[in-house]
Amino acid sequence: MNSLSATLRLQFHAGFTLDDALALVPYFARLGISHLYASPLLSARPGSLHGYDVIDPTRVSPALGGEAALTRLVAALRLHGMGLILDIVSNHMAVGSDNPWWQDLLSWGRRSRYSTFFDIQWHSSDPLLEGQLLLPFLARDYGAALQAGDIPLCFQASDGSFHIRHHEQRFPVCPADYGQILCLSEHPAVHALGKRFEALHSEAQAADKAVLLQQQLQTLAAKVSLGSLLDAFDGRTATGFERLHHLLEQQAYRLASWRTAADDINWRRFFDINELAGLRVERSEVFEATHQKIFELIRTGLVDGLRIDHIDGLADPRGYCRKLRRRVDTLLAQRPLNAALEHLPIYVEKILGANEQLHRDWGVDGTTGYEFMNQVSLLQHDPESEDILSEAWSALSERPAFAEELRLARQQVLSTSLAGDFESVAQALLQVARDDLMSRDLTLGAIRRALQALVEHYPVYRTYLHAGGRSAEDLPFFSHAMAAARQNLSEGDWPVLDALQRWLGGQPWRSLPPGPSRKHLRHACIRFQQLTAPTAAKAVEDTAFYRSALLLSRNDVGFDAEHFSAPPEAFHQACEQRLQQFPHNLLCTATHDHKRGEDNRARLAVLSERSRWFVSRVEHWRELAAPLRSTLADGVAPSAADEWLLYQTLLGSWPLDLNESDPLALQAYAERLLQWQRKALREAKLRSSWSAPNEAYEHACLAFIHGLLQDPQCQQLRHSLAQAAQSIACAGALNGLAQCLLRMTVPGVPDLYQGNEFWDLSLVDPDNRRTVDFAARRQALDDSTNTAQLLQDWRNGRIKQALISQVLGRRQQYPELFSQGRYLPLQVQGRHAAQVLAFARIGDAARAIVIVPRLACGLLGDTAVPLIAPQHWEDTRLLLPFALSPAHCSGLFASSVVTASKELLLSAALKEFPVNLLIDHA
Repeated sequence: MNSLSATLRLQFHAGFTLDDALALVPYFARLGISHLYASPLLSARPGSLHGYDVIDPTRVSPALGGEAALTRLVAALRLHGMGLILDIVSNHMAVGSDNPWWQDLLSWGRRSRYSTFFDIQWHSSDPLLEGQLLLPFLARDYGAALQAGDIPLCFQASDGSFHIRHHEQRFPVCPADYGQILCLSEHPAVHALGKRFEALHSEAQAADKAVLLQQQLQTLAAKVSLGSLLDAFDGRTATGFERLHHLLEQQAYRLASWRTAADDINWRRFFDINELAGLRVERSEVFEATHQKIFELIRTGLVDGLRIDHIDGLADPRGYCRKLRRRVDTLLAQRPLNAALEHLPIYVEKILGANEQLHRDWGVDGTTGYEFMNQVSLLQHDPESEDILSEAWSALSERPAFAEELRLARQQVLSTSLAGDFESVAQALLQVARDDLMSRDLTLGAIRRALQALVEHYPVYRTYLHAGGRSAEDLPFFSHAMAAARQNLSEGDWPVLDALQRWLGGQPWRSLPPGPSRKHLRHACIRFQQLTAPTAAKAVEDTAFYRSALLLSRNDVGFDAEHFSAPPEAFHQACEQRLQQFPHNLLCTATHDHKRGEDNRARLAVLSERSRWFVSRVEHWRELAAPLRSTLADGVAPSAADEWLLYQTLLGSWPLDLNESDPLALQAYAERLLQWQRKALREAKLRSSWSAPNEAYEHACLAFIHGLLQDPQCQQLRHSLAQAAQSIACAGALNGLAQCLLRMTVPGVPDLYQGNEFWDLSLVDPDNRRTVDFAARRQALDDSTNTAQLLQDWRNGRIKQALISQVLGRRQQYPELFSQGRYLPLQVQGRHAAQVLAFARIGDAARAIVIVPRLACGLLGDTAVPLIAPQHWEDTRLLLPFALSPAHCSGLFASSVVTASKELLLSAALKEFPVNLLIDHA
């Protein structure tokens, strides 16, 4: 098997199975991919389009072809020397009727063999929840649903079981409570069987014995009708209402309206999604049960690397990663010879904050590369435009700066969708306070205020407390939050902050003697860390990024939107640090979770070079669009801020081949925008939201898009937008090619996202998960063409694919150079030195020089192709640490360098192609 040199992410679902991927393996191999990188493959909820809603972790999804198809795919990969990296979901499972573990838990509660698998707080201060699991899945309030007959008692003859049905949901009745139903029967056999079910309440192996009794009930039900018993529990009658309510009160769960979830939920979810329940993977039995199939796939040689989803959701990410590493390493010796590995890479999905580094003692190979997306983006934004755009955005939107926008978003998230999680942490801290005479007078209200202020100002997704307290790496982040919280709170609450500083890492829980106090402190620390991460994710990615739109190219997963740009020196420093600490870190510029495609962002970055022009264009468009706006009771629709967001979205995603005169093409594009618009409005939570959609406002905004793109009377506005998009498209393509080359040549492992061999102007999901036309990409790679033709036809995307193929070929030809070679920033001199980024990779047998333009919109001029004319570079040149020999040095597409000196003119290096990679193999 070839070494890990480049991955390609594929999203598997019923419409794109493992066998579909198998047919594409030769294409991926020719492209230069060393490893396919698969979305989760274990059994997920029927119809899943992503695989993160696992319902059975013990088998490969039948909907994807099952293990047999996986074996076929890996066999094809092996023929081409390729491997497979698998995305796994350790944090959560999907809950519902399709999950046997969840159904068993609902049936038996604390007596279930899976009661410790899910992260549930069985003890509650609310008497209605003591010992019960809140199930907020009802479409209306419980009493109304009961009375309307919306939650009827049902019998399933196929397995002799009773359950409560609510639309597609099914909630099992505990078999020990079947007696309440069956003993109402006058039939002797049914009544007698009911008594035997009642006896299960005191049986030690009740679940096993219940199976036999249910088989008897199944047989009996084939002879005796149970319809009258079900009628006796009809909530639409007074007697049935009481009986059904009493039966439900005996269950291990309490059915409730979906609106109760935010405040009363007593089990950990994936963020605020009720259908995804958190797992306690820190427990050995849960770790083994949820990973047994993964370990089998590794041992048998079907999986060659792992990607851990949402690592920050776990109670102990460090402990989990180290345990996983130990287990994986022991499996390598058992693999078949044709799949032998010395090391199996493990990557974690982790969003790093400003100045945050992945902890090196986790035993992983790095992150999935969101931070690299941010680093490239910072490099491609002109700092001189920040004040211009900020002033225009602020005046138009009347929204605060991003830091304050984020604080307000955190505040809203903590008081709404994550209110129950917040209260759980506050109650845990109150218990810690009660354990110490010196702090027992601290009130719950004071703890809530201090906790909220602390979380509102947390600068990273989470820190990593352990038995020994707070690590040195985490101290600056916690101290920052403490200082900011102190400024926001009155002096009367400062003592509570001091207590939080002590409890949340200042006082290691292992310093306390074993017993309740240590247990309470540990629990509070874990809950706190599991609160800050989802708060950050919901506030940043799913709220503030849809409210603040200085420039949307700076709003994406893993981005620090408070920083608009960064100089080349910062990029070089990040690359050198990565090479030293995590040389095999993944490098992505597009993912299944991004807010907009990599080339969409690259095009929008051009606006930072043309900020005054953009602001004037928005003013012009707003004048032309006046007839499209509506006046609603709550204000103008769309708002000025939402209109600004829309114009940027149009400029970034405007298709390169869109014909303004083609109504069908305009309609298809409008449908994509409508999906984005609805999501954007609801995520912003200003005029609409997922929990309370403002249909009038949404309809007005969608009508605005329809009119803009399809109304004949809006042709002038439409044409002006099209012209604006086309005017930045060339520079955007140049940015895209530069981004693409950097991803493949800096320290780390380049990760491509499905279909992005061509231009990626996609919007947020589901737009970025549309079906990929691999046939067109395969054909394009087969067809030979020269650089002149690629440049002439740059709009079809083949130029990007050709660049990828060329560079990945170099990576395979010189593996050590790119995996281990030193990283050396190169000095640039001349008139346009600021418009170039260059560096060298230096190995034992070869050296590489990478050259890309940056902030070069002005150098392009009015050219129709994304290539800067050689004369525009004037005297700009690289200063090389070694002389290049024409006999031993070649660039991309077999171009040569006509120099033997230690200076390289940009006019020569970038004469034939927009970017270049020179290999000196002397």
